[in-house]
Amino acid sequence: MNKKPIYKRILLKLSGEAMQGVQGHGIDAEICVSLAKQIKEIWKSGVKVALVVGGGNIFRGQVECEKFDLNRSVADYMGMLATVLNGLALQNALEHVGVSSRVLTAIDMHAIAEPYIRRRAMRHLEKDRVVIFVAGTGNPYFTTDTAAALRAKEIGAEVILKATKVDGVYSADPVKDKNAKKFRTLKFIDVLRKNLKVMDATAISMCMDNNLPIVVFNLTKVGNIKKAVFGEKIGTTVK
Repeated sequence: MNKKPIYKRILLKLSGEAMQGVQGHGIDAEICVSLAKQIKEIWKSGVKVALVVGGGNIFRGQVECEKFDLNRSVADYMGMLATVLNGLALQNALEHVGVSSRVLTAIDMHAIAEPYIRRRAMRHLEKDRVVIFVAGTGNPYFTTDTAAALRAKEIGAEVILKATKVDGVYSADPVKDKNAKKFRTLKFIDVLRKNLKVMDATAISMCMDNNLPIVVFNLTKVGNIKKAVFGEKIGTTVK
């Protein structure tokens, strides 16, 4: 592993499912503490860190839409609120390990988080605070993947680190298909052509248009965040 990080500014995309642990739903306190400690490790190395967190451990808009016969916009707003809960939990965990952080929300809720303003986010990063972006883009029909691509470009991140429950991108679901092939590297256009489940098509297109690489790796293995930031070959790189 390199002695120094290869990135100066990153955006870490965390799925909501990553925060639920073995319990299958909600927020696992031990997972939050583990994430906070891993983030602190790269933060102490001088890397500017921003996070976008999903809400699937609490409410999945597209899935629940059909189950509860919800209007899609309503379901998506409920999903955005779920990301706020996760963001606040992460902020609390980070502050417990001595990392200053701020939660910035795309939907105004002044009592609990700051409204997202790009210049404010940049200022927090300059002051060595971890910035946690919640509520997606603030608009229905857009995923937190798209929010991650958008915020990454806005703050000048050099890479999106997409932390998942699998160790990279496969040709098929490795749980269902034992012959699924793992890709070490991929081109954006191949992800779109093959409909590989890296991020949604809008996010992939945005990253492709702006030459923003994505590293997909397994979050459940402690230390992988640092390995990705320090340039160790893990997971799948899309560029």
